[in-house]
Amino acid sequence: MNVSAGLLRFTTAGSVDHGKSTLIGRLLLDAGAVPTDRLNALQRSAEEQGRSTLDLSLLLDGLTAEREQGITIDVAYSYFASKQRKFIIADTPGHEQYTRNMVTGASTADAALILVDASRGMTSQSKRHLALSHLLGIAHLVVVISKMDLVDFAEAAFARTATEVRSFAAGIGAQQIHIVPTCAKSGDNIVHGSARMAWYLGPPLLTLLEQLPGAAVGRALPFRLPVQQVRRLVDSDGNVRRQYLGQIATGTVRRGDEILVMPSGLRTRITALTTFDGAINVAAAPKSLAVEVADDLDIGRGDVLTDATAPATRVMSFEATICWFADEPFIGKSRYLLKSGTRTVSARIDEITSLFDTATLEVKPAPQRLERNDIAQVRFSLASPLAVDLYRDNRTTGALIVIDEDTQFTVAAGMIGRGIEPMPLA
Repeated sequence: MNVSAGLLRFTTAGSVDHGKSTLIGRLLLDAGAVPTDRLNALQRSAEEQGRSTLDLSLLLDGLTAEREQGITIDVAYSYFASKQRKFIIADTPGHEQYTRNMVTGASTADAALILVDASRGMTSQSKRHLALSHLLGIAHLVVVISKMDLVDFAEAAFARTATEVRSFAAGIGAQQIHIVPTCAKSGDNIVHGSARMAWYLGPPLLTLLEQLPGAAVGRALPFRLPVQQVRRLVDSDGNVRRQYLGQIATGTVRRGDEILVMPSGLRTRITALTTFDGAINVAAAPKSLAVEVADDLDIGRGDVLTDATAPATRVMSFEATICWFADEPFIGKSRYLLKSGTRTVSARIDEITSLFDTATLEVKPAPQRLERNDIAQVRFSLASPLAVDLYRDNRTTGALIVIDEDTQFTVAAGMIGRGIEPMPLA
């Protein structure tokens, strides 16, 4: 299968002892993505400890942790490239108490790698990781059956676990799933094929990742540009013009295109596109630029310039799937700040319609409160209009964060899912 060698973002999840760190280390090593000085340091460490092999899990040391608005996210990102493609790995903790970390890592992921120890089969954590990855809308689910050396690389052992995985996946509605038998310690089926598992006819893990289609390329989606800043320019004759600065989130725009300014719904035409290099006629995501329009309109930070033929939806209420981040539970506080793109509005959670129990994998109707790491379906009502898309259609304008008005800390992140009730445009 030939695909564009575009960037692929994937997240990893697995129990602490299922070999996730070793798998990522092996992937980086065999793909030639480990700097020589780092490799030499690993070799010295192995010699000092009297080891004949490298501890590949140490390659994850020093990866960055992200912080956002008072919440420690603790997602480690690693970047590497093969001859075919560039990759970003979001490595997240696997324990249930770190569900919010997994949600953060999954928010931009095209694929999820879920590790299952071949000698143990599916555990409750394995099932939770698979269910969460599916719930969060990750397009490609890849189950890596690790530690095949512990079952003597036997096809029958792999088949048993693969059957268990497929049965569970079907039960949660995951239609397509990839399953790869591996041994990261020896490198079997990570970057290169395995002579000890000649019965496996599929590609090794890296080849599979190179072949997976990425998410819809940003420029292929309808045009969206959240306005970050308005610049007022005055020429020598005293004539005033305004430029609307921002980064194209998705789509392509050309000088002369008709657009809608959302959420107001005002229609206008693009008259100029300018970057640091000067005027241009066409621009695509993720280009940062200044936009000028034909009409003198009230456009400000938080507005979204959108494709006139496929605009974002103007809403005052919608349903979303959120993960509650805060230590303090949600028990019906009346108001929060809701941020989508560059726009922040006052919002209220009117109803918790259901809760996904990450321990039992059951959906519970209408809970009265949300605890840290809970994932729930909720209904928001807004104090002022917002321009949004469904998350499945556009991850940029379909994502949101919820902020405590008093502390300014992020208390939840979410994905707009359904219940969008469009407001008529002016």
